[in-house]
Amino acid sequence: MRIYEKYFARQVYLTFVFILFAFSGLFFFFDLINELNSVGHGNYKFGYAVLRVGLQAPSRLYEIIPVAALISAIYVFAQMAASSEFTIFRVSGLATGQALRSLLKIGVPLVLLTYLIGEVVGPYTDQLSERVRLEALGSAVSTNFQSGVWVKDTLTARLDGEQVTRFVNVGKLQPDATITDVRIYEFDKQFKLSNVRIAKSGTYQPPGHWLLKDVTDTELVSVPPPPNQPTDALAPVYRASQSALPEYSLRSELTPQILSVLLVSPDRMSMFNLFRYIQHLQENHQDTQRYEIALWRKLLYPFAVFVMLVLSLPFAYLHTRAGVVGVKVFGGIMLGMSFQLVNTLFSHIGNLSSWPAPLTAATPALIYLALGLIGLKWVDRH
Repeated sequence: MRIYEKYFARQVYLTFVFILFAFSGLFFFFDLINELNSVGHGNYKFGYAVLRVGLQAPSRLYEIIPVAALISAIYVFAQMAASSEFTIFRVSGLATGQALRSLLKIGVPLVLLTYLIGEVVGPYTDQLSERVRLEALGSAVSTNFQSGVWVKDTLTARLDGEQVTRFVNVGKLQPDATITDVRIYEFDKQFKLSNVRIAKSGTYQPPGHWLLKDVTDTELVSVPPPPNQPTDALAPVYRASQSALPEYSLRSELTPQILSVLLVSPDRMSMFNLFRYIQHLQENHQDTQRYEIALWRKLLYPFAVFVMLVLSLPFAYLHTRAGVVGVKVFGGIMLGMSFQLVNTLFSHIGNLSSWPAPLTAATPALIYLALGLIGLKWVDRH
């Protein structure tokens, strides 16, 4: 790196670290206040609340990094403009395009840091945070339905290749990924109910098996109608045979990673888990719009750091009389907050309107990138 690039990078990184931890402390305080509502229930004490909020900190860092990059760069450039340092750089031959390229180089480590936190650290600590809370409360995860969560599981038999369709009802998902109050309704290729299994609990045994315990297995066989009577498709007759089993190994495409979407919202899942869950939904012919948007947002969000840095560069060309440093920093905060709001708004609108997921995820960044380039061109001319 050139001397002026090292100088820019040192100033931006030092300010970035300070702003990042300042915002993190602020969000930690607000999250802790929100978590106090659960303190006192079960074994959930204040120490667990602090631990839970601390484990959520990496996800907060992931959300804050682009905004912190914007504010730190604006602050540095506003200080340089106020002391005429940037004017000296320009007189020495620093062109606008050259300054932009140098600034984007500074953003590369921040983009990599965002990917690291968003893909490795954040998803793991978020799941761990939910498990700490659930275990302390002595609770389990289920959906808003009183019957629990319903999952479709399509399986191809290994021997004859016949496709089996199951609808799995999980009453509760424990923090350790153990499932309880399980009901499995199995249909043949004609979509006729062929088997019903009810189990008290189940644990995953890789690869691709669930060990169900205390199982009641009910097999249904169609009974042909008596001679000279037509078959009534609306009122089929079955012969049921029931057996009780202490254990039953069930082959299934469902995994704890797929069920773990109940512990963490799609925006806080890793791209790998999102991709696997989208594949599962597609194989079962279910809607994937929400998760595709979340996947593309995870893929493109780290590049928002570049967009924020482009937005910050025009502030270096504003002279001191155009506004004090504090006003410029406040403007940077408003820009960063508006980007987060527009990004969230487009996700909801894209989900409701069934817009293409890549377009939904990329549009906010493209809008702000265009604003940054327009602003940079305007200040360069004036």
